[in-house]
Amino acid sequence: MIVNSSLDAGINSQPEFTVEERWITVDGAWGSARVRYLCAGSGPALVLVHGLLGYSFSWRFTIRTLAQHSTVYAIDLLGTGFSDRPAKLDCSFKASAERLLQFMDKTDLASCDLLGTSHGGAVAMLAAALAPDRIRRLILVDPVNPWSSHGKHLSVLLSNLVVAPLFMNLTPHVRSLHEFYHRRLFGDPRRIPPDSLEGYRKPMRIPGSYEYAVAVLRSWNRDLKELESALPRIAHIPTLLIWGSKDAAVDPASAAQLKQRFEDCRLVMLEGVGHLPYEEVPEEFNRAVAEFLSSNSH
Repeated sequence: MIVNSSLDAGINSQPEFTVEERWITVDGAWGSARVRYLCAGSGPALVLVHGLLGYSFSWRFTIRTLAQHSTVYAIDLLGTGFSDRPAKLDCSFKASAERLLQFMDKTDLASCDLLGTSHGGAVAMLAAALAPDRIRRLILVDPVNPWSSHGKHLSVLLSNLVVAPLFMNLTPHVRSLHEFYHRRLFGDPRRIPPDSLEGYRKPMRIPGSYEYAVAVLRSWNRDLKELESALPRIAHIPTLLIWGSKDAAVDPASAAQLKQRFEDCRLVMLEGVGHLPYEEVPEEFNRAVAEFLSSNSH
């Protein structure tokens, strides 16, 4: 275990909680690989799962608040952030969900509350379907789901045998593309945190980062069908849905369809907010999550 004092100032600027940077080793067909995660707080375990091209950096405005209620684990999924990028990694939703459960095994978490955003929301739902007895509650933030058409066509395009090499070779060197895509994830660009763009770009400079993204997209539409068939197995889990009404990445209209798949589900729609509510309106986001965890305590 490493306690890293050089973590983002936004995380470790307050004295109440220390956010520790930790590493575990996981095994698979690729061999052994190191997974990085952040940990803070005390109480019931809460695991945070970032979106595609995100990493634990996404939760820098959230960890401290949630650490008052839970022991928070913010993972960098294999292939992202500062975790390893194994060659020939299976990047399907299900394989990522299985590795998430392996992460729980390695960190001695018999059960947890599970929060996932975007692609991480889909991974969280599948992890819950694979081990429903281990997931107490779900918090899904703008989660990728079968009823949102956003991304379905883009995934086919970017994983095309001709387009994919262009995407992997050109995108890392064209800052304007990063700026355009990043900006459209916010409902109000005036609320983009000054450290946000560069924070997300930093680990993308590690070789293998864009290859991981393309590998995820290759099975995207097939994975969505598998996710839909898995939802009845998690219908009983108390769930909170948080969505930005101006989300350009996952259609806010799909929230109603997804909500119907759960027996006990709340929907918080944040007006005027985009795909990253934990960045754009962190106080509102933290309040919604904390209230859910407090009112649904077991």
